[in-house]
Amino acid sequence: MRKVFNWIKRHKFITWTILLAVLAYGAWSFISGKEKASSNQFATLEIQRGNLKQIVSATGEINPVNTISVGSQVSGIIEKIYVDYNDKVKKGDILLTIDPSVLQATADESKASLDSAEAQLKFDKAEYERNKTLFDEGYISRSELEESETKYKTSQQSVLRAKSQYEGALTNLGYTKIVSPVDGTIISRQVDKGQTIAASFQAPDLFEIAEDLSKMQIETSVSEADIGVIKQGQKVTFSVDAYPTQTFEGLVRQIRLSPTTTSNVVVYTVVINVDNSDLRLMPGMTAFVTILVEERNDVWKVANAAFVLKTFDGIVENADDKKASEYLAIQRQGEKNLIFVPYKKGLITATETEIISDKIQVGDKIITGIKGTNSKSISPQEMRSRGGPQGMVR
Repeated sequence: MRKVFNWIKRHKFITWTILLAVLAYGAWSFISGKEKASSNQFATLEIQRGNLKQIVSATGEINPVNTISVGSQVSGIIEKIYVDYNDKVKKGDILLTIDPSVLQATADESKASLDSAEAQLKFDKAEYERNKTLFDEGYISRSELEESETKYKTSQQSVLRAKSQYEGALTNLGYTKIVSPVDGTIISRQVDKGQTIAASFQAPDLFEIAEDLSKMQIETSVSEADIGVIKQGQKVTFSVDAYPTQTFEGLVRQIRLSPTTTSNVVVYTVVINVDNSDLRLMPGMTAFVTILVEERNDVWKVANAAFVLKTFDGIVENADDKKASEYLAIQRQGEKNLIFVPYKKGLITATETEIISDKIQVGDKIITGIKGTNSKSISPQEMRSRGGPQGMVR
């Protein structure tokens, strides 16, 4: 140890040089490490340039725009069926016939009653006219004339009643032939030959006819949280399991005002028009629908997590009175200090938000907090109050 001290005394210049070099290196290491730590202490998200789409996703069932249920107004046994599934029919074509024997008997009975009433009317008319002549010549009393007149008028009403019954019987007889009310395609047949139809309080359904399969519609349910952004005429894309690689298009036609509640969720029916000229889509298919609410192209955008800061206190120094809802704390390349940029939110989706500001530059990063700490974040309720994403909006 004595030798070391002796050596230091003899070589003071070298000793001081080494000591100063060590102190300088330590100071440089401390300063550079602090700067490096300062530049890397913040959690950031980079602002990017790109496109944004706000969409609402839902599912629905594909059905023809107009489907007619064909029923029967009379009871009886089905005598013959002339059509089957997928058959194309024209308006007035016979679909099936019901055994007319019972209704034919009723019609014959009504016809006989009408003939009897007409015969009685003919007799009572002749009797009245004869009595009128006798009364004018003074051979009978007025009471006899009035009696014959009453019989004559009663017979007239009997004929009208019998004629009405006969026409009703003929009408019912005509209902034994079930005809198509429209041009279309048979998509459902509910009965078979020999089956008995009982038309009592409600007409039984026999067939379902799709009026035009080239024009279809999707009835989808949208929750009350998203229904406010749905408008008529919005573009829709959808897919079906039958054609997983193909995307179909449609337009919102109607938003029905009658709500339904499913599992405590209020939903509204949105009707979407679909062109099915190639007849690839079939009734009953499940459609996975995407409704395009709004679209922005080539805008500044960032992940929604960039707006978790509620205040700059304890996060960024020299923030003064700047509010996190009005300014962004930006870490910019080439800048030693953080800068504050005024901004407004534009289109908001479930994952990203549009930033409206003319101060943004390529490569800017938003300070979201300090690494290793929990930044003061915004609650979901506050996010919604600021116009953040909600429900099924994408």
